[in-house]
Amino acid sequence: MRRTEPSRGAGAGRSRVAGRTLLVIALVAGVAGCSADGDPLSAEPYDAAGRISFSGSVEAGGKADPDKPLEVVAEDADGRITDVTVVDASGRRVTGELAADGSRWHSTSPLAAGARYTVRVSTEDEDGAPGRKVLTFTTAKPSTAKRLAVAFGPAAGTYGVGQPLTAELNAPVKDRAQRAVVERGLRVESTPAVSGAWHWVDDKKLHYRPQDYWPAHATVSVRSTLEGIRINDRLRGGRSEPLTIRTGDRVIAVTDAAAHRLTVYKNDEEIKQIPVTTGKPGFETRNGVKVVLAKERLVRMRSTTVGIAEGSAESYDLDVHFATRVTWSGEYVHAAPWSVGSQGYDNVSHGCVGMSTGDAEWFFDTVREGDIVKVENSAGDTMEPFGNGYGDWNLDWTTWQAGSALTPDKGQDPRETARLRPTAV
Repeated sequence: MRRTEPSRGAGAGRSRVAGRTLLVIALVAGVAGCSADGDPLSAEPYDAAGRISFSGSVEAGGKADPDKPLEVVAEDADGRITDVTVVDASGRRVTGELAADGSRWHSTSPLAAGARYTVRVSTEDEDGAPGRKVLTFTTAKPSTAKRLAVAFGPAAGTYGVGQPLTAELNAPVKDRAQRAVVERGLRVESTPAVSGAWHWVDDKKLHYRPQDYWPAHATVSVRSTLEGIRINDRLRGGRSEPLTIRTGDRVIAVTDAAAHRLTVYKNDEEIKQIPVTTGKPGFETRNGVKVVLAKERLVRMRSTTVGIAEGSAESYDLDVHFATRVTWSGEYVHAAPWSVGSQGYDNVSHGCVGMSTGDAEWFFDTVREGDIVKVENSAGDTMEPFGNGYGDWNLDWTTWQAGSALTPDKGQDPRETARLRPTAV
């Protein structure tokens, strides 16, 4: 837990928070009576209000400035704050830090514009008797700043366990601190629960994945809580549609290019081995983990689309059946009846994984978008992580986390706890 320095008296505290949204809780008012056994902790909480004042327009009945932090201060040297929660009407919590001596709490995440908040403050006096105060306030409506909308992907549906979540922003966010604000507002939940992280692909796109693949038969939901939140002077969070997807069985296909064999596993059990051919010298199949992007029962494959000149010795123009796409550049697992004699023995393709028509139909019917297709022992390069499909799983977990603006250099969960307690009195 991070700590702030204890305040140096009420006067010093007020000078430090001048011009900021200030909530002052006086702990001196009202002391609860003791219970029959004299234990102050068994008493009903006393009213810790006493004197409550908001600085500036808030005190005069105006709206709080959402661009300034919220502070709660204990003015009684013999009492302390033990807990503060701040929640808006939609359930969004405001994170914060509490000084080690309980003298002061301040928000660490931004307030939303045009929102109504409920603040619950717990205190205790010098005898340990608990106090409580609940109040509400509203923040000013947003200015004319541009709204940041987030489009989540893929489309709602059922996918394989390798399917990353995507978030497309309608405006670029380059600054690391601003990216951290965005990430904190993109909430991912799964059942069964797993932890994961966002990775910035570029200034307008993020991918989210767990350390390992998603669990089979999981429900994964993602939503934005950025509406009204300040990103920068010209950009605030806007309204975005949430997304829920589900995962099916854990289906992983592993191609050993050296052994010319593709093995399919379902829920960690081997269900089929298929003889295959992969890319020949000069056209080697990419190594690494790929994610099924689409399935096409019939696709016309032309060499000119991958830079092979028409009429050259390597040119081709074929109608291909049961084609399972794994890269946008044209790598498939598909039927290749013309190379059946080489399947299981030699690599003769232009980079795809070829198999008999019957095996290709079985594979096509077995896998779904989001399933894993992994290639090992090829002389080809490793599948790139972004830009040619979903190569996200080729980054180790440490490298993946380094693409987050929140991450582990601070050693904390991206979703900061909303309630922080002092560790010393």
